[in-house]
Amino acid sequence: MDEKTTKPSEEQERNQSESAEAPTDELEKLRQDLESVRKAKDEVFDRLQRVYADYANFQKRVPKNIADSVAYEKERFLRSFLPVLDNFDRTLREARTAQNAEAVIKGVQIIHDQMLTILKSHGVEPMETVNEKFDPGRHEAMLRRSEPDQEDDVVLEEFQKGYTLSGRVIRPSRVAINKVQAPPEAGKSEARNPNLETNTSVQEPQIQNEAKPA
Repeated sequence: MDEKTTKPSEEQERNQSESAEAPTDELEKLRQDLESVRKAKDEVFDRLQRVYADYANFQKRVPKNIADSVAYEKERFLRSFLPVLDNFDRTLREARTAQNAEAVIKGVQIIHDQMLTILKSHGVEPMETVNEKFDPGRHEAMLRRSEPDQEDDVVLEEFQKGYTLSGRVIRPSRVAINKVQAPPEAGKSEARNPNLETNTSVQEPQIQNEAKPA
């Protein structure tokens, strides 16, 4: 009797200890999972903080970089025109003692060519317009003339030169264009003959009716 009663009690204690260890293992596993999740959360939070700090610095740095670039390009552009001013001063000094106008004209031409060279180095090009077809995107018509020996809508004269910047028009050319007119007599005869025939056919009966009572 004693042996039979002891055995079940030992088995019950073993089962109870195993059942007690199972929740402990699961709880430990849950604690480990929670700890790994916390570490991952901390790493993500640290990364977000670094990204936010970098973005804040980027927002502060970009306007300054743009302002510095604009100031540098402006300075470079203006410095390129200083030799032109030097040549102007030199030409004006020589013009006071020049014996003829040819020397002055030559100095002005040199300055003009120098300015065009500087503008071309910055992407600015003058447009050639005379004898070209009128283009509203490139030309501004200031005057219309009629020259029958020239093509219709062709540019006859340039009053003010236009310029492009990297192929884009920054100032259109002011020009005079050709507008060929049709011969007036041929146009009038074709337009008037049908109307004259219609008017006589309508007006003649009215005149006859008015003459009968008289």
